Amino acid sequence: MAFSSILRRSGSLARPLVIAGQLLKNTQRQSSYRTVLLSAINQSVQKDSAVPTFGFSSLAYKNKPTSDENLLRVIESEITCAQETDNHTVDEAPSNFPFKILDQPGQQTIMLERTYQGEEIKVEVHMPDLVTGEENDDGRDDDDESERASQSSIPLSVSVYKKDGPYLEFSCVAYPDEVVIDSLSVKNPEPSEDQIAYEGPDFQDLDEGLQKSFHKYLEIRGIKPSTTNFLHEYMINKDSREYLVWLQKLKQFVEA
Repeated sequence: MAFSSILRRSGSLARPLVIAGQLLKNTQRQSSYRTVLLSAINQSVQKDSAVPTFGFSSLAYKNKPTSDENLLRVIESEITCAQETDNHTVDEAPSNFPFKILDQPGQQTIMLERTYQGEEIKVEVHMPDLVTGEENDDGRDDDDESERASQSSIPLSVSVYKKDGPYLEFSCVAYPDEVVIDSLSVKNPEPSEDQIAYEGPDFQDLDEGLQKSFHKYLEIRGIKPSTTNFLHEYMINKDSREYLVWLQKLKQFVEA
């Protein structure tokens, strides 16, 4: 099964934990297919390196090494599987989604933009960090940290700008039904190259009341579970689309 088929489109945005369950169930099944593809690539490289080179000719172009033919068959099989099992549509944002989505094909991230009471808010959303569950069996107690470690997540970089002066930059991780702030810094629009800016203390070292206030600060500006749960599904489908395009480019290269 295709790498991206580990995560199918969730039936409901109100059930983000179902997404995490699908990740745990399906991620393990994708490794064998990827192993086959990588094995075929390695076999092609190793065999072709031992073939004497006589320069470019029409005969050499027509008679591709058997290893290349095998590689093409594996790639074509993976493309077919990806086309049949993955969701390649672009998700339409719900009517109450507070951001404009800027999604450029071929990129690993998307950008979100909105204005709020004179502020400009930009969010860089990365591909999900997928969790299989195997790497988290470390015997830890059932605390918040261990629970998060067993869930897939989406890294976010949130920037809040005002008309003039510095801006705030939050480094966040969105889990199902929870947004965690990892760091907060005050950035200058034109940083000095001769000085190292003070980034502030670790966010978890701040007063608990201050931490809660900044979580509320982001929630009011649209960084909340109802937003990030949709983004989780959106980025899963984007990964499926990008993976299929990557496979097609790989096939074109091997065929050339």
